[in-house]
Amino acid sequence: MGKGQRAVQAFRSTEFIEKPRDQEGLVLGGNPFKDAPSTSASLLSKKSTVLSEKSASPAVVPTVSKEVIEAGLKDEPSELESVPTFILVTTYLSFLMLILFAHARDFVGKLANPEQYVQLREQNGYAPMVSDFESLWTRRLYGRIRDCFNRPITGVAGGRVNLLERVSHDFNTTFEFTGRIRNVLNLASYNYLGFAQSHGPCADKVEEAMREHGITQASSRVEAGRSKLLVETEDMVARFMGTESALIVSMGYATNALNIPSLVSKGCLIISDELNHSSLVSGARLSGAAIRVFRHNNARDLEKQLRHSISQGQPRTHRPWKKIIVVVEGLYSMEGEFCKLPEIIELRRKYGFYLFVDEAHSVGALGKRGRGICDHFNVDPREVDILMGTFTKSFGAAGGYIAGSKALIDYLRLHSHSAVYAEAMSVPVLAQVSSSMRMIMGEDREHALEGQQRLDQLALNSRYFARRLAEMGFMTMGDPGSPVIPLLLFSPAKIPAFSRECLKRNIAVVVVSYPATPIITGRVRFCISASHTREDLDHALEQISDIGDLLMLKFHKDKVQPQHLKAE
Repeated sequence: MGKGQRAVQAFRSTEFIEKPRDQEGLVLGGNPFKDAPSTSASLLSKKSTVLSEKSASPAVVPTVSKEVIEAGLKDEPSELESVPTFILVTTYLSFLMLILFAHARDFVGKLANPEQYVQLREQNGYAPMVSDFESLWTRRLYGRIRDCFNRPITGVAGGRVNLLERVSHDFNTTFEFTGRIRNVLNLASYNYLGFAQSHGPCADKVEEAMREHGITQASSRVEAGRSKLLVETEDMVARFMGTESALIVSMGYATNALNIPSLVSKGCLIISDELNHSSLVSGARLSGAAIRVFRHNNARDLEKQLRHSISQGQPRTHRPWKKIIVVVEGLYSMEGEFCKLPEIIELRRKYGFYLFVDEAHSVGALGKRGRGICDHFNVDPREVDILMGTFTKSFGAAGGYIAGSKALIDYLRLHSHSAVYAEAMSVPVLAQVSSSMRMIMGEDREHALEGQQRLDQLALNSRYFARRLAEMGFMTMGDPGSPVIPLLLFSPAKIPAFSRECLKRNIAVVVVSYPATPIITGRVRFCISASHTREDLDHALEQISDIGDLLMLKFHKDKVQPQHLKAE
């Protein structure tokens, strides 16, 4: 464990253990959290059980076993290898037809209604801001399915969410609100641990903090924005992540985009996973460092890039690189896959590069203690040079953090634009972060059980939902236990159809297509939360199964049907 980290004992109440469960271990009925003891008195009056000593005591530095490394180095068959060729061919043909029709409509439209294309032509000697070719995808393809995106909501995006109903009478060019509000099951938000609540212990802490500290410091941290609450929360983040120190940034995207340029510059090399988030790409480009990309989650290709980069050095001069930093994500949110951290750690020991891990989606959602990808693989956090994460997913807040050695964080506090120029995190957000994190760590004695209970419930929900989808014959992606479960749709026509059919059944989902994903792997991305009950998941699975039959999405139905019938 990192310097200054405290060993925390998290308890489970016999009341929760004895609560009725199904064969999958999911709590039956109602809100899965409301039966946890509200005070420590009811907890300590009964016999309590302590979590495993391995997770609660700062004992031996965890190491990566040889078996784990060898298992990860084996080439795994791609899910797409089992996709029928007919599906792949028709997907390509569908996109080709859409693009051809889009160009044809533009050609005819410019002749029949030239006034509608004025913004795409040169005017008074000025070039258009956006060319017709560049905006073709947005105008002709995205525009027709715009009703599936940016749906307005009101209230808290918890296990269920209130959706403002809207309609369009001009093919999604404009929208009108009907005035009706629909309460739908929320499978679209990154509310992994269910802390997005307008009531409860975290909301009460936020209210108390605003009464004591106000709303905001209205200043950057180097001027008047460094408050006692900010310092205490940063210390808590460092203890939570097992590092010496931490820096909090008020915006999650800026945590990557503004801190990476402070770490590397010209003469340095960034080796990035090809599916890294846009914020990591932006930060790498702003830094001025050379950038090389390795195949997604492929340790062999990463080592190949490292060997070539170290042996050849900088272009033209062949001088050694000032720094080499490898950038990966803990949990890839579009694929639901974990990074192969044990293999990358072994490469780090072998080649001596710096390692940057983005834990935006993994912190709080992975690991027995919710510490993220290091906790999941039982890797010492000190093996990772820079740990980045956000508070927008598992903590129900906003902003992000950088955790690492004290020397690193002290340097960033003086040189990072996020610390020097950006406004310090506001009081309500800091209070939400600190209260939810204390609950996960078991330091909130009045709610000592709830944090661990949420972690357990999320793990059970995620595995149950993914397994049931696979049993139905759907083609899903991701690793077991991931709270993000992508389901492949392929055809561009089925992407909006799936979203609209889900909305008809009062289920909110997120569909994703090119250019956010490869052109043949359009998908719907289910985000599972600890706030979902067994009844919620079963209802969603029943409706999704009906939609799958309607849209012919059960590509593996023939393979799983015999096993499913045999199990019954």
